Amino acid sequence: MRNPRDFGKPLAIGAPAPVLEIPFKPSRMIHFLDFSNEKMVAKVPDIAPTVDILLGNLEDAVPVDRKQAAREGVVRVGQEMDLGDTQLWTRVNSLESPWVLDDITTLVREIGHKLDVMMIPKVEGAWDIHYVDRLLAQLEARADLERPILIHAILETGLGVVNLEEIATASPRMQGMSFGPADLAASRRMKTTRVGGGHPGYRVIEDPDPSDPEATRATAQQDPWHYSIARMVDACTSAGILPFYGPYGDIRDVQGCETQFRAAFLLGCVGAWSLHPVQIDIAKKVFSPDPDEVRFAKKVLEAIPDGRGVHMIDGKMQDDATWKQCKVMVTLAEMLAHRDPDLAEAYGFEPAAAV
Repeated sequence: MRNPRDFGKPLAIGAPAPVLEIPFKPSRMIHFLDFSNEKMVAKVPDIAPTVDILLGNLEDAVPVDRKQAAREGVVRVGQEMDLGDTQLWTRVNSLESPWVLDDITTLVREIGHKLDVMMIPKVEGAWDIHYVDRLLAQLEARADLERPILIHAILETGLGVVNLEEIATASPRMQGMSFGPADLAASRRMKTTRVGGGHPGYRVIEDPDPSDPEATRATAQQDPWHYSIARMVDACTSAGILPFYGPYGDIRDVQGCETQFRAAFLLGCVGAWSLHPVQIDIAKKVFSPDPDEVRFAKKVLEAIPDGRGVHMIDGKMQDDATWKQCKVMVTLAEMLAHRDPDLAEAYGFEPAAAV
């Protein structure tokens, strides 16, 4: 086990010092684009202002014969386009693939100064993070980068879920985790072809009525991902990193997508993946705090500036724990108001004054 003091030291001579606190920026949606598609690249200047995170995808959904073009597209976006406050991420190919080494070396060399986060698929244990951690440090030193590129792990296998806590604390580069339901379902041999969401066969049912055993019994569909997402949230928050829900595959089912996103939001996820423009607005709606709740949270903070004691506000008991909840809510609202004038108005903030 590494000495905890060593976490503050670079893993290569000349590499930038690791960050000791992960910055929390607006992260309601990670919008995936395949930059091997010239039409998608051309849309980047229009899409970037509408999303919090723009991700150039190199892995799944990118055919083998377009892997290199996708990588070159990410480089082009990083070199030629001004994304403003929008973060630029990439998802490289899986660590056992023949493309991943070129993905990582090329992107760090060519646009490492523009790349905020590198998403690593199918992470199964701390050993995967340790490999990428050291490699990035060596490449950052060679490229004379001034800040480290952070790592985001995707949980897509049963072994990855088993090793959640070790993955979360494997490196100070760890920015967060995303939940990958499709590959996880395959890893677990789950009997579903859906990408996220519930399943009509996964249900609970009430007991029979003793006086009428043949009567219709109430039943309700369950969420098969609840346990794993909650574990991911706990692992992330305990390590000071950020949990995200991943993809919702049925683009046409906007109600199902919103319901899945909202469940993840209530459990503690800060954002989700958007695979289509229609999901951008869903993520904004779900992961932006409700204006009424923000106004009430502001009221609590104004009434209890130091967060101490027990107070009754609008008939509700408030103490240090609820004060912390309100602080989280208002801080997020301030950041989103800075990016979105409509939210600034809804929250009662001045956009220019929000931080």
